[in-house]
Amino acid sequence: MRFAPETRQSLMIRLSDADDAAAWEEFVALYRPVIIRLARFRGLQQADAEDLAQQALVAVAAKIPQWQTDRDRGRFRTWLSRVVRNIAVNMLTRHREERGCGGTSAVKLINGRPADEQCDEEILETEWRREALRRAADQVRSEFQTETWEAFLLTALDGISVAEASARIGRSAGAVYVARSRIMKRLQEKVRQMSGEIEGSPQW
Repeated sequence: MRFAPETRQSLMIRLSDADDAAAWEEFVALYRPVIIRLARFRGLQQADAEDLAQQALVAVAAKIPQWQTDRDRGRFRTWLSRVVRNIAVNMLTRHREERGCGGTSAVKLINGRPADEQCDEEILETEWRREALRRAADQVRSEFQTETWEAFLLTALDGISVAEASARIGRSAGAVYVARSRIMKRLQEKVRQMSGEIEGSPQW
């Protein structure tokens, strides 16, 4: 079944409105951790990664109108990975020029772990899905009973067998299967919604 996005304006359209603080808060909450994890994966120290994330978000704010009007723009996260990569290269080059070849994680990165654009895009995509799933779980948690949610956590996240989960929560195996299925479906809907608001069409 194809997911139908909510009728409210997409997040990307709202981001073009400088006065829509709620849209930017939502965007930053979702993407800042993703950008930081990408930077950390690339070898930056936490402070450098946070600095990169801040610069990337500022760049996105400035370039959103340009991205929205570009007919050949492609997917948003593909574009974002390029923005992050370009800022990282500039940052690492600056570190090298300012501090020489001996010492920081940034220098080691630019000397020993050259960034690959496709790899960066894949990492960002993976981290985005992880963050989106975490946020989706936070949003839908209150929709389910405690036993239903526990059945999902035990079987889907903790790797516990359905039989063991059934015994732990005092529900039948069939009830555990149904609980897991219901929550997974709801989480997928939420993640599709997030993706659709960014890209313009739902993806999973």
